[in-house]
Amino acid sequence: MDDTGARWQRRAVLVLTIGPLVGVVLAIVATWGWGIGVADAAIALAFYLVTGFGVTVGYHRLFTHRSFDAARPLKIALAVAGSMAVQGSLIEWVATHRRHHAFSDRDGDPHSPHLDDGPGVAGVVRGLWHAHVGWLAAPERTVAERWAPDLLRDRDLVLVDRLFPLLTGLSFALPAVAGWLVTGTAAGAVTAFLWGSLVRVFLLHHVTWSINSICHFYGRRPFSSDDFSTNNWVLSLLSFGESWHNNHHAFPSSAVHGIGRGQVDVSAALIRAFERLRLARNVKLVTPKQLARKAVSEFRPRARILDRPPS
Repeated sequence: MDDTGARWQRRAVLVLTIGPLVGVVLAIVATWGWGIGVADAAIALAFYLVTGFGVTVGYHRLFTHRSFDAARPLKIALAVAGSMAVQGSLIEWVATHRRHHAFSDRDGDPHSPHLDDGPGVAGVVRGLWHAHVGWLAAPERTVAERWAPDLLRDRDLVLVDRLFPLLTGLSFALPAVAGWLVTGTAAGAVTAFLWGSLVRVFLLHHVTWSINSICHFYGRRPFSSDDFSTNNWVLSLLSFGESWHNNHHAFPSSAVHGIGRGQVDVSAALIRAFERLRLARNVKLVTPKQLARKAVSEFRPRARILDRPPS
């Protein structure tokens, strides 16, 4: 990427990061003293669920790790939903995440908090900041031809990737349209935009980025892996199961990340629902032998993930 392209990339990242933060402040000011309305909450939750699952089930488990196969309508729907999370175009996101796994917490990892950022607390803070959001403004580009050639051969996914700017616009516009349709007022459209667009994008961004930072720094490590990935239960609900991150790095092709007892993984539940509807097949699971081979502490698996061998 040349200097001009890198400069525009950094500007775009700045806008897409700061804009939702400004929206959070405006939403708080606009609703101070009376709170968020039912319509705004419902719209924000609906878009958070759709776009969040687009990332966790679509971008991550389907397209990056191929942990299951999806029927064409589901494949396209997940690609569109993930794009509307405003975390980058599909092929760029997948290529970056595959590179992360290839060099996890080593030179070449685009967002590790453990690369050399100096000694002491200041170094830790700089590392966490880089892993959380700082890496987004770096001029370095992950080469899709190397890391995502399979996606580049899929015409459906190439088209969705090219439509990312349009889908980003729709992601911000549709909640406002929904607010206007529900309330019939311009004020309803504005508050739905604040909560369903700006606040929703802000929250989903930081939940996702916390997997890069917090889940490579603090938490439990029940399985051996060649990095510092951890499980963090605090993020499990907001991230739809993505914060069982040590589990994921130990078994990256598994469609189920919450493989321990009590580990909530609603993304895995959704994949199972798609499987029952015959929209998903070849769902990959870990086996008892795989669990035992990598376990570094006493580990009690959820019984239902072991009810059949991986496809």
